[in-house]
Amino acid sequence: MSRMNTARLSVIGLSLSFITAGSTLAAETEGEIISTHAYSTFGDLKYPADFAHFDFVNPDAPKGGTMSLSAEGTFDSMNAYSTLRGTPGRLSTIMFERILTGALDEVSASYCLLCTHMEYPESKDWVIFHLRPEARFSDGTPLTAHDIVFSHELLLDQGTPSYANYVSRVVSSAEALDDHTLKFTFADGIPRKNLISLVGGTPAWSKAWYEETGARLDESRMTTSPGSGPYMVERATAGREIIYRRNPDYWGRDLPAMQGRSNFDRIRVVYYADSNAAFIGFTSGDYTFRAENSSINWATAYDFPAVQRGHVIRAEPEDGNLPTASGFVFNLRRDLLQDRNIRRALGLMYNFTFTNETLQFSMFDQRESFWQGSDLHARDVAEGLELEYLEMVADLTDPEILTEPAFLPHVSGARQLDRGNLRQALALMEEAGYTTGTDGLLRNETGETLDIEFLERSATFDRIILPYIENLRRLGVNAEYRRIDPAQYQLLRQTFDYDMIVAGYNNGLEEGIGLSQRFGTEYRDDVFNPAGFGHPAVDKLTEIVVDATSREEMAAAVRAIDRIMRHEYFMVPTWYRGEHMIAYYDMFDHPDPLPPFSLGEVDIWWYDADRADALRAAGAIR
Repeated sequence: MSRMNTARLSVIGLSLSFITAGSTLAAETEGEIISTHAYSTFGDLKYPADFAHFDFVNPDAPKGGTMSLSAEGTFDSMNAYSTLRGTPGRLSTIMFERILTGALDEVSASYCLLCTHMEYPESKDWVIFHLRPEARFSDGTPLTAHDIVFSHELLLDQGTPSYANYVSRVVSSAEALDDHTLKFTFADGIPRKNLISLVGGTPAWSKAWYEETGARLDESRMTTSPGSGPYMVERATAGREIIYRRNPDYWGRDLPAMQGRSNFDRIRVVYYADSNAAFIGFTSGDYTFRAENSSINWATAYDFPAVQRGHVIRAEPEDGNLPTASGFVFNLRRDLLQDRNIRRALGLMYNFTFTNETLQFSMFDQRESFWQGSDLHARDVAEGLELEYLEMVADLTDPEILTEPAFLPHVSGARQLDRGNLRQALALMEEAGYTTGTDGLLRNETGETLDIEFLERSATFDRIILPYIENLRRLGVNAEYRRIDPAQYQLLRQTFDYDMIVAGYNNGLEEGIGLSQRFGTEYRDDVFNPAGFGHPAVDKLTEIVVDATSREEMAAAVRAIDRIMRHEYFMVPTWYRGEHMIAYYDMFDHPDPLPPFSLGEVDIWWYDADRADALRAAGAIR
């Protein structure tokens, strides 16, 4: 990474149209200009500017063959950017590249993909991306700075409201200085952390295509604009199948960042009505790679002929990602669920021990934290910098957060109904104003029962949720379980019309501005916030996260947030697993070891034609 002051920039002849005769004062306040091939929040980069390829790939991987995957339910759109209209097909963003790309073995670094390099001042008041002149869309037209400015503006006008609201506040302008020079200027008074990564994540869409077709970003449609990525849509049949084809004229195939990647000629996604049908499809060789999400399948169902004959490989590679912060989510938009005592009582009726040992073959651990197992995971009693941050918001939180250990999920016995937890739950319900009537149902002072509906779309969860429903009924809750078709579920999920669902939050090993979208009070009605959670103390601590100048500061503030959110108990924490469960037909190879932060099955794996022919001759695959 090189550092140059503005005087030297003019000496070496870099033409920057934003520098004028009156820029001396601005240069003094902005500091030195940094020119680099990559960006990292805290400055650490694994790969130098002249790297030949990422370490997690096989640069000599052969090209060819098909990787086939499954999806459950249906899809009626290939526009993944419309969150409120239509159900997008799996991998329907694969065609579109972004200015920067991440490395699968680093937490936060972003490397130039559409750009050759970027420049920004120490103040990070702006960033200039120098785009690659050779970049092309799949229809052969050049990709220019004007296309990305158009994409940025399209996201603000027709994209996810929460994204548009946030970005419009922090990015004051996006402008094409020429066909291949793109400048983003950030708003005054806004923390600079992560803003370069934010705008570097802007996808590239063809301005000409949108203007010619009149298509919108917020509509459900099966047509897709040309992308600059290595794959394009060959065929998409709504609800049945999608085939992506590798673009033989892909412009970026010789880039260091793309070596050993995008190795399959085709990626095929096959749709099935439900998980059972999808599993049967795998056993018959209708698709060839499966990421298993059912513990009962993994423990008992992988004895079909293809496994017995050695045609299918099972593996459990380590997963270096944070486990999704998932569980049984309470919809805090419901008045009934505003009372923490009620939420705690309902949570006590979930029995992790019974579920894991009896129903999940002891394959999981119980999740504690929203950042499980990382240095962002709050533990024991707060101390040091974390305690300092909590003291700054002490007037907004429960006093016990400062003095008590971080909230842990309750412990249950081996039987389905833990009577000790039942007694605790009844006591909490009494505090909330509910008593048990002669019919065994809990009622409040006005005689109303406690009615809770659990919404789900997948039959996989029946055996997990139904015992929980039974326990809730033993408590006296008028609990119902409603499983509906995926399309109806999608609609109710998008309109927040549910009491409880299985859902989660995708948090990161390094946090920044995205925290506010997931947990900010301003974003209670955002699709990325299924609980509708918001807390003023979390808002203030998020500001500290965004302003952090070191990982230590960021981590301490996130631990403080974790501590508060666990105390608020807007989700019943369930299970997690530190390994993937994958099965695939013995026709693929992959780098060994796999990168810590992605399996990369459609990205860095490759096809062995001879082994595929042998499987086909044996009748193992179609």
